[in-house]
Amino acid sequence: MEGLWVLFCGDSDCSADNENPCSTDLKFITQPSSCINHALMLCFDILIMVMFLFNLIQKRSSKSAYMSAHFHGNTRVQILSVIFNGVLGLVYLFLGIWMVEEKLRLTHTVLPLHCWFLVLFHGLTWLPVGLTVSLRGKHFPKAPLRLLAILTFLFSGIACGLSLFAVVTTKEASIKVALDVLSFLGASLLLLCTFKGYKYEEIDDFLYTPLNSEVNGSSKTESVVPVIPFSRARFFSQMSFWWLNPLMRKGREKTLGDEDIPKLREEDRAEACYLLFTEQFNKQKQCNPSSQPSVLRTIILCHWKEIFVSGFFALIKVITLSAGPLLLNAFIEVAEGNESFKHEGYVLAITLFFSKSIESLAQRQWYFRSRLIGLKVRSLLTAVIYKKQ
Repeated sequence: MEGLWVLFCGDSDCSADNENPCSTDLKFITQPSSCINHALMLCFDILIMVMFLFNLIQKRSSKSAYMSAHFHGNTRVQILSVIFNGVLGLVYLFLGIWMVEEKLRLTHTVLPLHCWFLVLFHGLTWLPVGLTVSLRGKHFPKAPLRLLAILTFLFSGIACGLSLFAVVTTKEASIKVALDVLSFLGASLLLLCTFKGYKYEEIDDFLYTPLNSEVNGSSKTESVVPVIPFSRARFFSQMSFWWLNPLMRKGREKTLGDEDIPKLREEDRAEACYLLFTEQFNKQKQCNPSSQPSVLRTIILCHWKEIFVSGFFALIKVITLSAGPLLLNAFIEVAEGNESFKHEGYVLAITLFFSKSIESLAQRQWYFRSRLIGLKVRSLLTAVIYKKQ
């Protein structure tokens, strides 16, 4: 492991024999030229690339997806995102190649890897992600695509924040700082493309009523009841549960009745869940006709996206919760007079505030989405049992 670290960072940057070895101290992480910072950014790029490849291998099924992306030409945001992120990715690629050539010309070796490899790999990641999300996002499932855009935005924001913090503390700027700021702007454009560029509309062709309406041969005409605002809520409204405000205001004015409760989204209703379950169940039968398909496996295949998103929020909650003791230990060090840099106490206080805020948001989303999955599973199982009777 030490040999791999020396290969990546070199003896001069991080070595046990060095008088000032690298550590995980906040001072080294915030330095844009340090190997610790480069390793952290490389981990972010690898995670973004994994999410991008995960999106590529997913095939959008018109029957299993109840949302359809409608795309009417390229919007201004998408055109701007394509140009900006495409040029930015090429800049990273050419800069990485130039750094390799200069290093070979001056030192006749490509070691250590951390300087040029980070720039080159970031370009190889940014170029396909930026172009694909901006132009071909309609061909990807909505949830994984938005998760990719959110991760890219968060990681770019972290990199930009660390670079700007280093500029404020050291009074020195570099090309990497400028590129980190531009990457954050590019990630913001990707986020706008994902949430604004593609409109998802509900499709009613696949809705199916498996219970009384199928037996009687007719369906009961439903009264005009508004659909829950969650179906059209945007990202920030979903994260803050702002879409609940109209119902809460109405409940404050009077006692809520049945007519005041909005309908569920189409994909959350029993008929849609039942249709999706039977479709996956039949696929399992076709793949292996000799054995009875597993109900648990079928349920997981039906709702793996929701389970993945819920698990992601659970992971964020655990990570932010684990950061509490580390920040507390850093507070103790500052209180004892062992500051790593000036104004470290303010930085730790702001970090603790954002950490707890993210923890609270992630926990609420985790609980809400887990219960929503449970509601859908219970609905489809009830429909399946009723159908068999």
